[in-house]
Amino acid sequence: MKLILKEDVNGLGYKDDVVTVKDGYGRNYLIPTGKAVIASESALKVLAENQRQRAHKLAKIKADAEALAAQLKELKLTIGAKTSATGTIFGSVNSIQIAEALEKLGHNIDRKIIDIKDPVKEVGEYVATVKLHKEVSVEIPFEVVAE
Repeated sequence: MKLILKEDVNGLGYKDDVVTVKDGYGRNYLIPTGKAVIASESALKVLAENQRQRAHKLAKIKADAEALAAQLKELKLTIGAKTSATGTIFGSVNSIQIAEALEKLGHNIDRKIIDIKDPVKEVGEYVATVKLHKEVSVEIPFEVVAE
């Protein structure tokens, strides 16, 4: 089933992408939640016209994302967590704590665009990826220390 995404869907695609998904995923999740519409001929023509009109706005959005990426690349976060005597964290560090640490530094980043590959359950140094735009992502190193 071919669909046009109306918003970014993690692991599938970005807004205005034409994607092919299994029928059940499209009919039971993406379309009812308003995340996608069926890629009919008329919908594809409307999409092409909208993209043509939005081309200069998208260039500005990408430039802003690249500027923010340059600022974020310079950062090194330190996140405190309660730990046991062996250095194991009670719970784990996730994107919420990273978003809060970035907010303290003056960068309002949505936690949904922050990706940590492996669960952070011990004290040490890790890397989080922030997907600012479909073509712009930045890796932010962070260190987890015992409180």
